Amino acid sequence: MPLKLVRKEHEKELPSIQDNSIVLRSGQTRHDPLPAYNLTAPLTPLIGRKREVMAVCSLLQRPEVRLVTLTGPGGVGKTRLGWSVAGELLGLFAHGVCFVSLAPVSDHRLVIATIAQTLGLWEAGDRPLLEQLRAYLRDLHLLLLLDNFEQVVAAAPQLADLLASCPQLQVLVTSRAALRIQGEYEFIVSPLPVPDLKQLPPHEELAQIATVSLFLQRAQSIQSDFQLTVTNARTIAAICARLEGLPLAIELAAARIKLLPPQALLKRLTHRLQVLTGGKQDLPARQQTLHNTLQWSYDLLTPREQWLFRLLSIFVGGCSLQAVEVVAQMVGATTGHHQAMEALDDVVSLLDKSLLLQTELEAEEPRLLMLETIREYGLVCLQEQGELEVMRQAHAACYLRLAEEAAIYQFRAEAGSWFEILEREQENLRAALQWVLVRQCEETANDIETAVRLGWALWRFWSVRGRLQEGRTFLERVLVLSEKRETSVRAKALSATALLASYQGDYVRAAQLCGEARTLFQQLADQKGIIYVLAVQIGIALHRRQFAQILTLAEESLALLKTDGDPWWTAYFLIVLARAASFQREYARASQIW
Repeated sequence: MPLKLVRKEHEKELPSIQDNSIVLRSGQTRHDPLPAYNLTAPLTPLIGRKREVMAVCSLLQRPEVRLVTLTGPGGVGKTRLGWSVAGELLGLFAHGVCFVSLAPVSDHRLVIATIAQTLGLWEAGDRPLLEQLRAYLRDLHLLLLLDNFEQVVAAAPQLADLLASCPQLQVLVTSRAALRIQGEYEFIVSPLPVPDLKQLPPHEELAQIATVSLFLQRAQSIQSDFQLTVTNARTIAAICARLEGLPLAIELAAARIKLLPPQALLKRLTHRLQVLTGGKQDLPARQQTLHNTLQWSYDLLTPREQWLFRLLSIFVGGCSLQAVEVVAQMVGATTGHHQAMEALDDVVSLLDKSLLLQTELEAEEPRLLMLETIREYGLVCLQEQGELEVMRQAHAACYLRLAEEAAIYQFRAEAGSWFEILEREQENLRAALQWVLVRQCEETANDIETAVRLGWALWRFWSVRGRLQEGRTFLERVLVLSEKRETSVRAKALSATALLASYQGDYVRAAQLCGEARTLFQQLADQKGIIYVLAVQIGIALHRRQFAQILTLAEESLALLKTDGDPWWTAYFLIVLARAASFQREYARASQIW
């Protein structure tokens, strides 16, 4: 459909286009291209992007590179980087650089018209506008900077057509989503470096880190006497780290410094979306609050992608693709949301749209990560959609399954590999533990059982990896809430807590718990449970140097293990028996066992 443009009254009647002539907005018809330059000088310096500017400039100067797309999440600074690159390269293009803002354009069919209008072209005659634009750009050595392409990405094939027709044209695109057309070179714009809070440099060096420098520059533009000092250095570093190096978030936080001193600001950033508002009025509305920036990206997703985005926000510290698929299947089985069963393509789409990061490879599976700032927005969406509880329940069930699978191997040669997997998933396991504790307080029987099963599956991981207090704290809370629960649930909670208490040297508490746990396991005829309790009791007796008691307990354990015994536990109790015999000076017996 041809674009209809309203001609202002003072403009002359425009001549029709003939042959390859082009009608300009001035009313003149030209055969020779004019230089195009509409970049304006930014009002604030670009901080911390020197390396990226050089890299993109170098990329665009390669003869085979015609199209570069700067991708990254909202607020990461793609537009500013694009402007700086264009400014650096301006002198290399005979016909200049033309900046085209696509932010106001929501219909992909208007992209070609917007480019043409920005170049000063005017529709004339019956020739399609794309054909006119091709004719105009065919002989131009020009750089087009197309900003905010994500909401009109369906126009990408037209852009490919334009590049194919115009051999000297080069295009630099900023977009939250890759265009996915031939010839595209994607350059991912990452957040700025943040301070390492574990090894904080002196505050003079801290000021040179890009995020800190940006925070200071923006804060000083509001409060001229604001300074980085020995007193506030760590707090400012923590603010930058909390905001994950997102320039927009840092600028919005710095804007609050007039009202909130650094320590108060940091405290309030536990709820980022409520604090990071009040951007400059000359910015687009989507950049005046962090919530608006994220909503802009979210609204561009399909309903299926939105659902998966909300689901992914339930994970903490990243997750495997397999975990995403498991949780999606669990939620789908509960809610009937069967379209979520096939998550792979939508995960790829969220990666392409910069709402998800791929941080490392686990064998052949990617590990997926969502920036905490983006994840917080996803949790808000979950709450608004009434999906938070069902998602958390599925998440907890997924990591209970993982913990129980790892527990199968906790006394086998594969234990180390499984402990590494649990280590990697610590944040997700903690989130699951936290959720089931909250649910326990509501006295939900199923969730109390889930909590006990998690503790039972993780006790050895906690002990081997030096997280005794974390595990003990969790299990002691579970114990209080399991007093009136069924025997098997209570017995497991008692024995797991006793194990960790003994490892911490709290033998009085361990002995108390073991007595009750052993009685309950015997009622249940749970041989494995009894063996765990006997192991704890042996540890207590060893501490008390009750060697005769150790012999009795070890013999009882070995008797239980005679039928279908676990080799690890059998070996363990034989070693205990031999050592106890040695302590009792029964050397012949000890030698026979060894």
